[in-house]
Amino acid sequence: MNDAQNFNILSSLSTTATVGQVPKYEPPESRSPHGLSDASPPSVSGNVLLQPNNLFHPFSESPSPDIRRRAAFMKTHAYCPHPNHHRTRMPLSPQDPETRKTPEKTSQPPAFVRFECPDCGIPTYCSEEHWADDYEAHMEICETLREINEDDHDLRSGRFFPEFEYPGPQIEEIVVNMTSWDTYLYSREYKAINEERSLRQATRLLTYPLTIGSILSELSPYDIRKTRRITYEGLRSLSALRYSLHPPRTGADDTIRGLRPNPPPVRLFILGARAESSLPREVWQQLPYLFPRVTFHLIFIGPESMANRDREFPLPERTPANPFGAVVEDRISHELKISTFVEYYHTLHQAGLFYPYDPYLDCFVLFHPGLGHPASSHEWADTLPQLLETKVPIICTGYTEWDMERDRKWVEQKVGGEMDILMTPGENKFRSLRWDLNDFDPADISCGNWGVWAFRGKRYVCQFFCLAKAKMVPTDGRLTGMRLL
Repeated sequence: MNDAQNFNILSSLSTTATVGQVPKYEPPESRSPHGLSDASPPSVSGNVLLQPNNLFHPFSESPSPDIRRRAAFMKTHAYCPHPNHHRTRMPLSPQDPETRKTPEKTSQPPAFVRFECPDCGIPTYCSEEHWADDYEAHMEICETLREINEDDHDLRSGRFFPEFEYPGPQIEEIVVNMTSWDTYLYSREYKAINEERSLRQATRLLTYPLTIGSILSELSPYDIRKTRRITYEGLRSLSALRYSLHPPRTGADDTIRGLRPNPPPVRLFILGARAESSLPREVWQQLPYLFPRVTFHLIFIGPESMANRDREFPLPERTPANPFGAVVEDRISHELKISTFVEYYHTLHQAGLFYPYDPYLDCFVLFHPGLGHPASSHEWADTLPQLLETKVPIICTGYTEWDMERDRKWVEQKVGGEMDILMTPGENKFRSLRWDLNDFDPADISCGNWGVWAFRGKRYVCQFFCLAKAKMVPTDGRLTGMRLL
């Protein structure tokens, strides 16, 4: 009963955008080419539950049973944020509403949210009196909560979703502009998205492959001069990966003379995988389209990496040939292979399953890992030293700026100076534009992959320099010209 349900609905709509819904009076051969549509989507035949001008409904009175059940869940699990109530937990950030509940103000026991705001339709306070008394604080997020309300109903409206139709490969001479969402969607020839709500729904899924691609691409919007997000150490690591991701032409073709050896795939280890592992494969396929000359191997690792996917891929038995019960999808395309391990990374690392690691071909990605979160930091205590040991880039995202800073401080506290910052924490240009709601705390709103930063295990490089050609090696046999950087 949380936002993961919305994510699953988005995924299912992405893979079945046109199933059971046929545009009226428009044969397939007359459809506009990708990226050239400038009109609103055609009317569709099928079970349309809600019209675009009728998307706002109070959660408890929603025409969707899923949202009504969600409202009932919130009313029995979320607590009123009014400062007169006693605290129910420790504050997680300075913006947490629990920080307002000081011993001098609190006089009432905790109470569940029972009252739905008439402006946003979401249960936010225990009573109308507390809602009216705290109205000024609620107004800071009320408009965003109403947007969440309408977006959730839009997913269940039964309309046709052209924003979930993804373009195929395009010729290399067409350069993809990675400056922003608008320039990317236009240069990749997506169907025109003319409404902000449709754009929010589309970016909720595409944020995962595009966050990775925007950092690794040689046309990345992050650089060392203008944005100053990339550090000197980051330039070294990313240059190594970009050397493999953008190889020169070799003259290979389909003839005997054109046979060339293929380089190994670029491995992306996605640790702590949750919802991103269930993304439609058409969404992940957008990543190889940005790098048409290389192949990718996505490796999802984590105890929740196969959650809610039992019907799609039953977990195989662990055998000597498959000791960790990996689920391998090797027929997605010629450019993409996906493997999933329902296991902690440190277990696989200790077994040497992925050795050796290559900084030219390997990269770790952690989507919202919660490294410094009190409830999950202990799960990363064994994994972090092993990640730094590989000396390959580690890309991390966060829900908020506070979330990222908390993760960074936790890493620095655990490893001290044994890490190099590759990319400074900051807002992600390809973050999700759709806001998400925490059912356990309606005042806690966030968006997927809001920020991004990167680090790596510290590298020590020995350099040799000559002070005088005749005095390179003294009588004791030691090199005076060697220093440790």
